[in-house]
Amino acid sequence: MLLDQTHLPSSEVWLELADYRAVVEAIKHMRVRGAPAIGIAGAYAVVLAAGELTDYTPDEFQVRLKAAADVIANARPTGANLAWAVRRMMAHAHVVTSPSSAEKQLLAEALRIHEEDEKANRRMGKLGADLLPQGAGVLTHCNTGALATGGHGTALGVIRSAWEAGKLGHVYATETRPLLQGARLTAWELMHDHIPATLLPDSAAGQLMRQRKVQAVIVGADRIAANGDTANKIGTYSLAVLAKEHGIPLYVAAPFSTIDLTLSSGEGIVIEDRSAREVTHFGGYKSAPDGIAVMNPAFDVTPNDYIAAIITELGVARKPYTTGLANLKKAHTHG
Repeated sequence: MLLDQTHLPSSEVWLELADYRAVVEAIKHMRVRGAPAIGIAGAYAVVLAAGELTDYTPDEFQVRLKAAADVIANARPTGANLAWAVRRMMAHAHVVTSPSSAEKQLLAEALRIHEEDEKANRRMGKLGADLLPQGAGVLTHCNTGALATGGHGTALGVIRSAWEAGKLGHVYATETRPLLQGARLTAWELMHDHIPATLLPDSAAGQLMRQRKVQAVIVGADRIAANGDTANKIGTYSLAVLAKEHGIPLYVAAPFSTIDLTLSSGEGIVIEDRSAREVTHFGGYKSAPDGIAVMNPAFDVTPNDYIAAIITELGVARKPYTTGLANLKKAHTHG
C-alpha cells in the first residue's frame, strides 16, 4: 500500500500494488519518494517478485529473483537506500529454505527494514533536536518527513522531535521547485502536526537568513560519500552557500544506510536528470516556450565543508567526516 504523493495535498490516493514492476513504476514516477521510503518500497518489491517464483527450482529462483532485484535497484540511481535495501534482501534470499517459503521469509526481512527505519528516525530526531538552540527558527528543504521514510522523518523528524521537546520556535519550508515537495508535502505534514510554519519560494531563502529569522538549516540526504559530501534535492547546495555566508549551521540528517563509504567523495555520485516537462509545465499547463533547452537535475552535491554535522541513528559525525563516519560504523560494528 502506497500513498500516491503526486496527488498531495489536494487528495489522498492509495495504491495497492501486487506486482514488483508496478512498484518500480511508482518509484520512477515519484508516487513514492524520499530515499528511505524508496528503500523500503524496494524491499517490499523484492517480496512481490519472490511471490511470482514459488514454482521454480531453487537455482532458477535465485537467478530470476536476482534479475528482478536488478530492475528494482536501478529504478532511481542517486539515492543509496534503494540499492542498500535490495542488497540486504538478496543476502537474505540466499538463506531461504525453499522458493515456496521465500515470500514469507523475505516479507519478515522487509518488515524489519521498515521498522528499523522508523526507530532510526526517532533516534536521529532526539540527537538532532539536542543541537538546536532554544526557540530556534529552522529552515528545511524538500520533504524529509514521514512521507519520505518509514515514519517520523529524518530532517523533518529532527524538527518534530524539537517541537515535542519545546525547543522549536518556527519552521520555514522552501517550496522546492520544480515538483514542489516542500509546498505540497512538507507544508502538509507540518500543518497536520500543528507545527508553526511558513512556506517560502526557494529564491527567498537568502532574504530570510539576512533577516536573522533562521538559526539552523536542516536537510536530508540521498547519498553521502565517505568524506561527507552530500547529494540531496536540487537547491540544497545553494542553501548551504547562503547558510555559510550568514554564519548559520547546516545539518544533514540521514540514516546510516544513506552513507556510501565506497565513494571517497561526492564526485562519484551519479546525479539523476529528470524530464524537461517538469520545468516547462506547471500544474499541467505550459509555462515555457516550445523548443527551449532545459536543465533539470534532481539533486546537487553539497561539499562537506558547508556541513556543520551529519546526524545519523548511530550518532552525530563532525569534521573530518572521513574519520567521523568511519568511527560511527566501527563503533556500531564492535557494539
